Amino acid sequence: MSSADISFNKKMQFEYGEVQQITGLVRRLVAKNPSGFTFYGTNTYIIGHDRVVVIDPGPALKGHLKALENSLSGETVEQILVTHTHHDHSPGAALLKNLVGGEIQGASLKAMPTGEAPTESIDYSFSPDQEIKNGDIIKGDGWALEAVF
Repeated sequence: MSSADISFNKKMQFEYGEVQQITGLVRRLVAKNPSGFTFYGTNTYIIGHDRVVVIDPGPALKGHLKALENSLSGETVEQILVTHTHHDHSPGAALLKNLVGGEIQGASLKAMPTGEAPTESIDYSFSPDQEIKNGDIIKGDGWALEAVF
């Protein structure tokens, strides 16, 4: 099979600014930053209920952060996890923390391989409150995530 034979599902049901229940413990909000890299936009995930974790708060877009803040009303954000420091994933972390609290966790930029050339796609201002390392387990009520570097 060649790569040309792979079929891709390019359909996704969502509305910008609206949180969608994906599973019993997972909700998704899509940022309005569509591109060749982000598809329809960066996916921000909310895991759990009442005491939650937000994964990849996304870019610094006012509308996205406001919709995220509104969807978290009445809940306690324990952690804001950042999977990687591209500009479509991490810049919203500090902004979201200022709005709703929570500890920012993610890989430190110090963890980048030595000799890696600087690139404009990296958010060099990202600084987690707590560094996550390969194999770390993050747990909540009824769920667990493992960090894979």
